[in-house]
Amino acid sequence: MTNSTVRILIVDDEPPIRRLLRVGLSTQDYAVSEAMNAKVAIQLLADDKPDLVILDLGLPDISGHDLLARWRGEGVTLPIVILSSRTDETGIVKALELGADDYITKPFGMNELVARIRVALRHRLQTQGEKPVFQTGDLSVDLVRRIVKVEGKEVKLSPKEYDILRVLVQHAGKVLTHRFLLEQVWDGLTDVQYLRVYVRQLRQKIEKAPDQPRYILTETGVGYRLQDS
Repeated sequence: MTNSTVRILIVDDEPPIRRLLRVGLSTQDYAVSEAMNAKVAIQLLADDKPDLVILDLGLPDISGHDLLARWRGEGVTLPIVILSSRTDETGIVKALELGADDYITKPFGMNELVARIRVALRHRLQTQGEKPVFQTGDLSVDLVRRIVKVEGKEVKLSPKEYDILRVLVQHAGKVLTHRFLLEQVWDGLTDVQYLRVYVRQLRQKIEKAPDQPRYILTETGVGYRLQDS
């Protein structure tokens, strides 16, 4: 899939932001359509059939959260990347839990946005046919045999450490909230500190520099992301 075959729908009520996105994404050969509110976005989603949506949470008619919930409730599976104010951690977490694939904060750099778009598109393709062996950098995870290797050497993980890594691998490149990880690994435990302890232990085993992780990245106030190179 080349960039010119990828259609992106921008949903934002601020003309300067839409213009910035349109110009930046067009120079990357993406086909771009724009909506200034949820009503227009709903129509364009049906008419243009975009491959990805960039969605602002602060829309004038209904909230971005409500629009996101509506689309996911209707079975819309295309990647949705949220635009959010830098301090809106609660809104970001809510959007991710409603089914957003990623988020980027305002102000943002175009290079970072394009990178997030590529990861979101790649992740959506991967979920359609999950690979038995995941590889990023020197880290490999065999999901069938439950074998984890760093630089070709097997690393022994505890069951919970492996379960955390497995969930991160299955959603590589996507931000996973604390609550999502707790539900997936502990089935209802709500103590985020418990998760942080296990992530710290996991980093000690798979990262060369645990205090400056290359693979398991922290999204402050939100959750974690497994870097997908």
